Amino acid sequence: MRRGLALGTAVALAAGLAGACGGDAGSGTTAPEGGKPVVGVDYPRSDTDFWNSFIKYVPQFGAENGLELKTSNSQNDISKLTANVQSLISQGVKGLVLAPQDTAAVAPTLQQLAAKKIPVVMVDTRPEQGDAYMVVRADNRAYGEKACKFLGEKLSGKGKVVMLQGDLASINGRDRTEAFNDCMKAGYPGITVFGEATNWDGAVASQKLQTQLTANPDIKGVYMQSSFALSGTLQVLKQRRLLVPPADPKHVFVISNDGIPQELKEIAAGNIDATVSQPADQYAKYALEYTKAAIDGKTFKPGATDHDSTIVQVRPGLLEDQLSAPLVTADGGTYGDVPSVKPDDSSLWGNTLGG
Repeated sequence: MRRGLALGTAVALAAGLAGACGGDAGSGTTAPEGGKPVVGVDYPRSDTDFWNSFIKYVPQFGAENGLELKTSNSQNDISKLTANVQSLISQGVKGLVLAPQDTAAVAPTLQQLAAKKIPVVMVDTRPEQGDAYMVVRADNRAYGEKACKFLGEKLSGKGKVVMLQGDLASINGRDRTEAFNDCMKAGYPGITVFGEATNWDGAVASQKLQTQLTANPDIKGVYMQSSFALSGTLQVLKQRRLLVPPADPKHVFVISNDGIPQELKEIAAGNIDATVSQPADQYAKYALEYTKAAIDGKTFKPGATDHDSTIVQVRPGLLEDQLSAPLVTADGGTYGDVPSVKPDDSSLWGNTLGG
């Protein structure tokens, strides 16, 4: 198996990890004799470029790890996720990859899987309660801090910005929001932040951006917490004749999160200014590698990995591999203390998708 994971034996993961820590052969975590381990992957949604990219990578890394995959799509609906998990259990999965967008409501499902000794790897989000074998996620507070420092430096610490938040029922939405607000308050107190909850909905984001620009036509920055808001934001700026090059005094500085190919193109074109590249490829790669590791009875401990990330213990029974998510800007400069790469950098997954 091609891994590059930080293996260790110091942490015996609790609750739902019993099957991943050398449990007995009857625990349900071993592959059928002569067959591939069956792993279930529930996709959280397929209506965004980011998650469609993740979906495209999953079969590739499933094959590399010698896994037989069973997939479902919960369409951003926790009740569908619950039903999908029941279906996957009935199909004999030995491990599960989940990415619940409602990180509180998933707890009963995790409890059930722990009782059945089916290890769970969570992608992109981590649960409010309950355990998982591993969380594969980037540091979402760092997303908010990087966006804050980029806009703070571009605006020289003065002016007004709109933050198009995700779903505050999601730990990702909360982490990005809290970190952005905390950073602005501490480092750029002369900037006023208008926070708008959007539930990861592009139409809602567009409408709220329109409303804020009407009330505050001097807004000079927009932080989109995900690329879900990209097309709508560009349309709103174009309608208001604000979609102008960065050198134009009317330019509104825009930073996103995700690093999808379209964002990289828009940065190069001067329509938006930056993004934080959330590693869709690495999410798929390491989610499936950790799932295979769980089935094989491996354990892990906190510390640096050899794939430019750090495993941290969020709480007893829950480890998180925090993958790298670089800032991408047109000039590849440093903003505050945050270095960046240019949009044509070959290391960005958005430049290699489909390659």
